Amino acid sequence: MRSRILYLSGQHDDARRLALMLDGLPLDVDYSDSLQQARAMLRQMDYDVLLSEASLPDGSWLDSLHLARNSVRDPKVIVTDPHADARFWAEALNLGAYDVIAQPFYSPEVRRILYNACSRPLAAPVVHFAAQA
Repeated sequence: MRSRILYLSGQHDDARRLALMLDGLPLDVDYSDSLQQARAMLRQMDYDVLLSEASLPDGSWLDSLHLARNSVRDPKVIVTDPHADARFWAEALNLGAYDVIAQPFYSPEVRRILYNACSRPLAAPVVHFAAQA
């Protein structure tokens, strides 16, 4: 079964490079250049991952995270940033992102992270049962 990734970026060339990097994996990549367009695409298609640049033409990765959380499928959010450092990575994960990928893209890392994100379901919620007296 193929997984779907929505790549949200203002950089058309990065979208083409990403598609080439993922060639041979069971991953399909769609591209959006704005949050508004991504919102419409998320209503029409189920995506496993929303791959978002940190800075977008009409918002930020936090807007992407909010957009994903309000979609039916609730795709995992992975953030890309040319200035990704440990502090940014920690902040993104603490706020609910699945991972951060530094730019420029390093093909083996991108392939590994996206394949793993699409292969692993979200953790099931923990259910606690009260002890019966």
